[in-house]
Amino acid sequence: MFAALLVTAIAAPLSALSAATTHPGIPAPRPARLPALTAATLHSTYAANRADAAQAARMAAAHGDSHRAAADRALAAPARTLLTFDGRGAGQATEVLGDLAHAGHIAVLVPGSDTSLDTYARFHKAAAALYTDLTHRAPHGIRVAVIAWLGYATPATVSTTVTTTTRADEAAPHLRAFVRDLRAATEPGAHLSLLCHSYGSVVCGRAAPGLDADDIALVGSPGTGADSAAGLHARARVWAARGSDDWVAHVPHVRVGLFGTTLGFGTDPVSPAFGARVFDAAGAQHSGYFTPGSASLANLARITLGETSEVTRV
Repeated sequence: MFAALLVTAIAAPLSALSAATTHPGIPAPRPARLPALTAATLHSTYAANRADAAQAARMAAAHGDSHRAAADRALAAPARTLLTFDGRGAGQATEVLGDLAHAGHIAVLVPGSDTSLDTYARFHKAAAALYTDLTHRAPHGIRVAVIAWLGYATPATVSTTVTTTTRADEAAPHLRAFVRDLRAATEPGAHLSLLCHSYGSVVCGRAAPGLDADDIALVGSPGTGADSAAGLHARARVWAARGSDDWVAHVPHVRVGLFGTTLGFGTDPVSPAFGARVFDAAGAQHSGYFTPGSASLANLARITLGETSEVTRV
């Protein structure tokens, strides 16, 4: 009964936002073999991944999937800068907005459930909104970059997988490795923030030990799998926010073992018991934390810029 209630509490509101996405066996080339990520190899990496995306678009079109073909084609455009691309199945991609090699402040966005190449446009929209805000807000001469990291197989919005840490546990070492590689391609001492939305906050929570980041911000989080911010064992400052119109407030913030599986994610990250730095997200809905002009977007930009004293707190 508890399992059914938990699944319903998490999945039902999401089903009202969008139907669950299915991912047929869409053909695509294997990811390109790329050199180690450094500032010097960025442009060749971008070119190789754009070429892969273009080939994936042709293969998806031949397969009869016009929607995926269009999504791949958009990522293959000359202006897109991809650190990684894999068009197979649900697909994965990592995209840079800004001058990564010279940025002094970098935000890595980690998405939640049901994010794939088929729904990538909405993830890119969030990253673009943050990048626009940062470029307007950053002091003169300070360069910024935003990275949209779709580097894991996100759970479906309506599934039992979205109620466990399984996908997050699989994703965590990949996120840690990505951040480690990222440090080799960026300015020494660049300020790095992870902005983690919904199930993405579970991924960040599981990746937190040993993660070379300055700040971790959890927004719209169902929990992290830890009982407290200290329990994340992160060297980064831990922030959390939830809008007053976010349905995730009604998710049971518990963890319980059932038939060999742990369901739920533990303590509410915006509760005093968790111990995060709680910031204002005003009336944000679950998908509204990166809405231009919103309190949540402004505070996420301030965190990214290291302007911690300017973050409006709750």
